[in-house]
Amino acid sequence: MQSSRRSVALRNWRVRTRLIALILVPTLVAVLLGGLRVYGSIQSASEYERLRTVAEFGINLADLVHEIDLERDLSVRFVANGRRGNQARLLIRDQQNAVDAAAQIVADRREVVEPSLGSIGRQAYRRVLGRMAQLRTLRETIGESQLPPLPSMQKYNEVNDDILALFDEVGRGGGDEALSSRAAALTSLVRAAEQASRQRGLMSIALTFHAFDPTLLEAFNAARAQQASELSAFLFRAGATERQRYSDTVTSPLIDRAAGVVDRVLSLAREGAELRNLSGGAESDVDYWFKAASDGLDRMQVVQRALGRTIVDQASEFARSDQSQAAIDIAVLAVLLIMVLVITTVVARSLVSPLRRLRREALEIAGRRLPELVQKLRESEASEGPPDVRPIGVMSNDEVGEVARAFDEVHREAIRLASDEAQLRSNVSAMFVNLSRRTQTLVERQISLIDGLEQGEQDDGRLGDLFRLDHLATRMRRNSENLLVLAGQEPARRWSQPVPLLDIARASLSEVENYERVAMNVPTGVSIAGQAVNDVIHLLAELVENAISFSPRETRVTMTANRIDGGGVMISITDAGIGMTDEELAQTNWRLAHPPVVDVSVSRRMGLFVVGRLALRNGIRVQLRRHDGGGLTAMVLLPETLMGTPTHAPGGPATAGAPAWASSGQPAGLFTPAAATAGSSSFGPMTGPYGPATGGTNGAGGLGPMGPTTGGGYGYGGYGDPSTGPGGHGGYGDPSTGQGNHGGYGGPPSGPGMFGGPATGAFGGPSTGGYAGPSTGPATGAFGGPATGPSMGSPPGPGRFGPPTGPPTSEMPPVRMRPRRYETSEQDAATGPLPVVRSAPMEQEEYLPIFAAVESAWFRRAEPNAPEAPVAGWQEAAADRGWQAAAVVQEPVRDGTTSAGLPKRVPKANLVPGSANTAEQGPSSPAPAMPPLSPERARNRLSSFQQGIRQGRAVARGELSEDEVPYKTELRRMEEEQ
Repeated sequence: MQSSRRSVALRNWRVRTRLIALILVPTLVAVLLGGLRVYGSIQSASEYERLRTVAEFGINLADLVHEIDLERDLSVRFVANGRRGNQARLLIRDQQNAVDAAAQIVADRREVVEPSLGSIGRQAYRRVLGRMAQLRTLRETIGESQLPPLPSMQKYNEVNDDILALFDEVGRGGGDEALSSRAAALTSLVRAAEQASRQRGLMSIALTFHAFDPTLLEAFNAARAQQASELSAFLFRAGATERQRYSDTVTSPLIDRAAGVVDRVLSLAREGAELRNLSGGAESDVDYWFKAASDGLDRMQVVQRALGRTIVDQASEFARSDQSQAAIDIAVLAVLLIMVLVITTVVARSLVSPLRRLRREALEIAGRRLPELVQKLRESEASEGPPDVRPIGVMSNDEVGEVARAFDEVHREAIRLASDEAQLRSNVSAMFVNLSRRTQTLVERQISLIDGLEQGEQDDGRLGDLFRLDHLATRMRRNSENLLVLAGQEPARRWSQPVPLLDIARASLSEVENYERVAMNVPTGVSIAGQAVNDVIHLLAELVENAISFSPRETRVTMTANRIDGGGVMISITDAGIGMTDEELAQTNWRLAHPPVVDVSVSRRMGLFVVGRLALRNGIRVQLRRHDGGGLTAMVLLPETLMGTPTHAPGGPATAGAPAWASSGQPAGLFTPAAATAGSSSFGPMTGPYGPATGGTNGAGGLGPMGPTTGGGYGYGGYGDPSTGPGGHGGYGDPSTGQGNHGGYGGPPSGPGMFGGPATGAFGGPSTGGYAGPSTGPATGAFGGPATGPSMGSPPGPGRFGPPTGPPTSEMPPVRMRPRRYETSEQDAATGPLPVVRSAPMEQEEYLPIFAAVESAWFRRAEPNAPEAPVAGWQEAAADRGWQAAAVVQEPVRDGTTSAGLPKRVPKANLVPGSANTAEQGPSSPAPAMPPLSPERARNRLSSFQQGIRQGRAVARGELSEDEVPYKTELRRMEEEQ
């Protein structure tokens, strides 16, 4: 309320408004007075037009009354004469036609006249029209029935009474006194004529019966008295001209004869004598009277029409006069307004134009120039001082010019403050970067320390805690990278080659908590350009963490990706959480599309700001939508410009025969037979920000940024009990089933070693035994070459095991690992694994099937530069054929591939000697009992393998030279000891 009062206060008026008010007030007064005059003239003209219309209508009503009076008197005379005489009937019929014509004229003017009448007048008009419609019935009643003359006359009188009532309403009111008097005079004259006509009818009845009975005489005297009264009123209201016209018109010998007949009849009636021989015998008394009375009525009608025409003409003249006056008043007002407008414009322009320019340029400075300059200062690396200010183009010496100069000073000060603020923001960003770098360094050291603790930890519970601590450290590293995003810094870690989208999705899951709730369905044939890999991982991690945090623990979060027709990839992250309101959803989507400036509010929604910044940096579109089943769906559109062609590091091609999707028809993280036959696992994230893993289809995971990873990673093998459930499933393969390992140790490599040399076992010897399934292509190793041995896939980050994408569900019952069997079957005879050649058991070493398959060859390897030993006379043994057949398995005979990219076997094309001739060799001996397995030893093996992966990645990033790798140092030491 107070605000509205202040806004209308005079001091808050604009200058232009005050100038207009200064001139407008007297102008409005003049316009108001002139407008009232114009309005009065227009109203008066309208009233005169109404009077003209009703005056014309009054003439029509007077004519109708005159015609009905004549029809009534003729009909009464005919009834009194006994309804005899054809001549009388013809006269009545002609008069009825005249009445119908006059009534039609009155009815046709209804649309014109009725709007000019009041409510009473409109009701009277409708009654008159009803009477006109009943005339036919009235005429039939009078002409054909035995109704006496006087009642018949009363029927017609009722019709005329309604017409006269309408006439009174028509002549009532008026804008001019003279017109009103003339209208009243016309009304009195019409009523006087009506009474004279009634006297004519009553006298005709009396003369026909030759006597005046008391009823007729009373009615006659009443009509005579009423006529005299109406004539007196007419003469009083009419002007001298109208009175003179009446005196000159309503006078004739017939009128005098009618007056004489009336006097004689009244005298005879008082004496009680018969009414005979009034005409002197020349004609009948009735005709004698009727002709004389009709002459007076006809003359009165002439006066009525003349008076009505006078009223019409005078009303038209008054209307034209008022219309002309209104036009003159309008013209004067228009000229006055034009003069005021010109004067106001000239005076106001000289004052308002500089103010407008000042306002326009001030708004331009505030809305465009100053923000652009501030933005430029924010984006500049170093400031050379505040830039120059262009002054406002108002150079006058009056108060407006002084205000312009003052605003220029304000502009300069604002630019100086913006420059200082930009410098302050630059300092804050530098602080963010410094803190982030320091935090990252500490986190990396923390991860290295955790790795060391994991290496030597024997307790299962503590080892699990160390793994979780390792995972939290990776999340801390992501929060540290958030500071870099806040500071607008580009990530220090970049990829030079495209990385598969599947590895990126897994890496993003490795950076969130409760990652086991996430199910993935991501294509393996899509890769992301190297320069955007880290940003996409970071963006997806923030969205997945948000979906996990705001959804119930018992629900799953799904991540799917699909190619779209317009180019690019659409990634959808769906949860079943609490969702958002429409207002919150719209505001969040706007913030994602327009990331705000860093302020205190950013700390409350860090993830939202980071996602928006990362999306804006890489041209990615992110939008939140409601999910049909509840919760939200985050839609991430990766443009085609971020798509890259998968490339492979030196050493070997990508995985051959890999399926096109991480899972077939179900989210990643669910074990499927189709994936098992290829030795692949869809269970968990394989990689982290330091490199996606690639692996062969035999289940061995790699390290480098290679092709799509279908090998097992850390999804279902790596933690806990190696025999059951998450973290244990996938520890060992099953040679009897021919399935690859799912996440744990893979089968033996089928290609060159890690650095391009021949395939080696765990310690350098030839890789033997432990074959977990048929290999469909060379496995990619740690640095681009084929894998060299059992691999657990690439961890999501330095020192981290990748999380699985989800626990076993109803669709994937937990699979318990069975002890390795050595029995053969019919299937084993044709397609079973190669025989396991076991090495001599080491001291205090339990039996491990995978190490039975990959004996160390490092202690038997010759020096690289040593001369070749002379070839001894070696006798070929029967076992040599088995080794040769095993070597052939590296390139097995295949009959094409399936639609999923898996190889088709050729039955009995890859037989091992001795495996198909069991009948000839006699009954096979029972397989030796498998020694008990040690979980502690398996955990130590996993920890050692994890450390080797990190060291390999460090070499790939250039952080560590190959000579500094611990295992090479140990290798050189052992070679020196030999």
